[in-house]
This record gives sequence, structure tokens and C-alpha cells, in this order.
Amino acid sequence: MKFSRSMLVRFVVKNLFSFHDETEFNLLPGKTKRLNHHKYKVNQVEVLKLSALYGANGAGKSNLIRSISLLKKMLLDSSIPTAFSTQKFRLSKSTGNEPVEMSIEFFTHSFIYYYAVSINEGIILDEYFSSLAADGEDEMIFHREYKDKKTSISFFKEFEEKEENKTLKKIIETDLLKTNQPLFSLLNTITNDHFIHIKEAYHWLNENLTIIYPDTKAAGLVLAIDANSHFKDFAVDTMESFSTGITDLKIEAKTIEDFLGRGKEKEIEEIKAELKNNPEKKIGFMANNTTKENVAVVNDDGEIMVKRLVFEHIGEKEEKFEFSFSEESDGTKRLLEYLPVLNNIISQSQTFIIDEIERSIHPLIVKELVSKFSADEVTKGQLIFTTHESNLLDQEIFRPDEIWFAEKNIIGATKLYSLSDFKEHNTIDIRKGYLSGRYGAIPFVGNLHDLNWHKFQDEAK
Repeated sequence: MKFSRSMLVRFVVKNLFSFHDETEFNLLPGKTKRLNHHKYKVNQVEVLKLSALYGANGAGKSNLIRSISLLKKMLLDSSIPTAFSTQKFRLSKSTGNEPVEMSIEFFTHSFIYYYAVSINEGIILDEYFSSLAADGEDEMIFHREYKDKKTSISFFKEFEEKEENKTLKKIIETDLLKTNQPLFSLLNTITNDHFIHIKEAYHWLNENLTIIYPDTKAAGLVLAIDANSHFKDFAVDTMESFSTGITDLKIEAKTIEDFLGRGKEKEIEEIKAELKNNPEKKIGFMANNTTKENVAVVNDDGEIMVKRLVFEHIGEKEEKFEFSFSEESDGTKRLLEYLPVLNNIISQSQTFIIDEIERSIHPLIVKELVSKFSADEVTKGQLIFTTHESNLLDQEIFRPDEIWFAEKNIIGATKLYSLSDFKEHNTIDIRKGYLSGRYGAIPFVGNLHDLNWHKFQDEAK
């Protein structure tokens, strides 16, 4: 069976959050010959498997991830998020009337796909989707334009030539498509062999592009450990390797009545009704306000069960003790949330984007995790993250084209640039260079020496 890569190639954003001008982030390799196993190749195009984005607080690192997340949300939900109107670049008077522009390029199922959209005042002004096949032929799949309060659509030649498709096109233009609805999302719901590329691209966005924020919870972790013995063994072995004190991960199952207790009859009935009335939805998740964890709610042959993780530790005299999620440290919880990432990025062709990868985790553990992924020559996934952790700035871990910086210019707009722009030799200590300000993207703290903070304090009484 032929293995199919699925990877992010590039992302471009304009006039959203702290991005004023058109700003590009990409995973295209430069000329360096080091760490060649970091390059994945599809259709004669090479894409990097790893990237780290550095920058001072407020420089716009997280805004890049938020922008990607918003585009994904728009295409999956088939509607324009309000942020496209309320979160335009605000430090210029002209941008309020200008559209938000975004584009994304990725490959999956042996095709490279490119999607671009322009949005203003809740209306999609321009939308474009194309594919690049293995033979190098670039084909426009659709182009949608809004002019004079009217939407027009152009499809690829083969589609336009068939008479029945002309009728479908007219129906889409006049009856089905709304001005605030992505054509990409609408076509994904229509059964037509000509839209197979749409469905493959939609699947990549939905299943292969995962974005993790500092407060993201690994909702599926309970079920993954419960159903997959190999993943459980991987999870236990990983947690033991990090000296968390955890020696086993167990699943505790209770009826929903026992779990929620008395006084929750109405909530119990609502949950039961939701799962029983939707046979295809056998699994749900809900927050446990006591332990601050997400627990799995499962329809098990008509009986609604709640499953949660229990952590086994070994005490004195080799006795076993069980701990709840709330009793574990923040660092341990964060590592648990990374378990599906670590497992999938090794064995599956998926793209994971993590904001603040070092949150609540010791710097040495973060470096070990990234180093292991960097050194592994048979990984299948792609890891992109933002960080402040300078210990990762090591040319044994990263290629220069895998390290990016975010910095704001004189008008407060974020610009992105790569370490490869500086053409550093592979023997240079890039961590030292970064901390000394050689590459920019660090906080300017010189004025703190002149700050007389005592004058702001009340006199002692």
C-alpha cells in the first residue's frame, strides 16, 4: 500500500489581528544540506517536517495560529467567523475598509491544494481553489467572485463542458450559495464526482490539521487508552520515561447516575436523550467541574456510561495508589495532552500546530521531545509550534529554515522571517545570537533600568 503524505506547505494572511501587509509563513526548505531527513517530498515538492516560531510577548506568534484556526473554522462550519470583521488590523485607518485576505497551501492524497479567500463586511468577495497533480499540472477547480452585488462562479473546463453541470452551476449561484458562505464548504456537501478534490481537502482540514492551544484538553485520550492497548502501552511508557511517578493508566467506568449523583436528574435525562436519539453519536464529552478534566460519555448498548482516567503510582512497600486527574501536576497534565500528538506524529501523516509548546513543562523535557522527533528519520507527521524556550535554538535540532521569528515593526504590524535569511554557518551558536538580539524578535527591556517603580507606590502608613 502506497503511503500518502498530508502536510502544510504555506499560509498567508493580510489585515487580520496584528498582520497588516501580506505576511507569509511556509515550510519550504532552503539551500542548507543539513538534516536532509527533515524534508518530505511529494510531487517533486519538498516540505519541512518541523518549525519553531520565536518572538517577544505580543509580537504576533499566537496570531498566526489564531489566523490558521479561523480559516479552518470557517471552512468546516461553512460560515464567516465574526473575527473577520471585528479583528482587522487596527493601527491603520485605511484597513477598516479593506478586506481580510487569507490563503493556505497543503498536500494530501498526492495532490497539492491551494485555497485563497478575500472577505469584507461579512461578504466573500473572492474565493479560489486549485490542485496541482503529480504530473505538475496546475488546475483551477473553482473561482468565485462578488461584483455589483452579484456572485459569479467559474469551474474547471471539464465540469463546465457538461450540460447537466451548467444547470447545477446556475442553481448554486442563484439559489444555494449565500454571500457569507464559502463555496468550498457548500461543494463538500454536494454529491458529485467532480468535487472529489473538495472532499479530500475538507478531510485534511478536519482530520489531519490539529491546532493545540495552552488550554486545549485531550478529550479523546480516555477513549484512546480504553480502546487501543498499543496506545495505552505507549502512553504508560512515555509517562514513566518522564519520571512523572505514573506507573499505569487505568479507565474508571461509572453509570452516569453514579457519576453525577443526586440532584442532576434533568442533566442526566438530557445527556441520555442526546446520545440515544443519535445512534451515530455514541460518544460525547463533558467537563467535570470537580476535577477540571474532560470525561467520556459512552452509549454502551443503551446504557450511558462515564469513563475517566485514573493514575496509578507506587508508594512505599511497593503499594499501588490511585490518583485522580486533579491530583496530578500541571506539567503532568500537559504531557498527557501531548500523548496523542506524540503517537500520531510518529505513525501518521498529520500536521500538529502547538501554541506555547513549553507551557507547564520543564525546558529539558521539551528539548528532549523535540530532539527525538528531529532525530527520527522515519517519522510521518509535521510539528509546528510557538515558543520562548531558547534552549531549543540548536542547529543539531533545527535547520535554519525551520526557525522563524515574529517581530512588530514601527506601526505595530507583525512581520515574519526565517533564520535562513541571516545565512549563518552551521557552527554558529544561534541561541547566543538570539539572546543578544542578533536576529531581533526579543523583548526590548532597556527602559526597565530607568524605571523608578517606587514613585508609584503609596507611602507607608
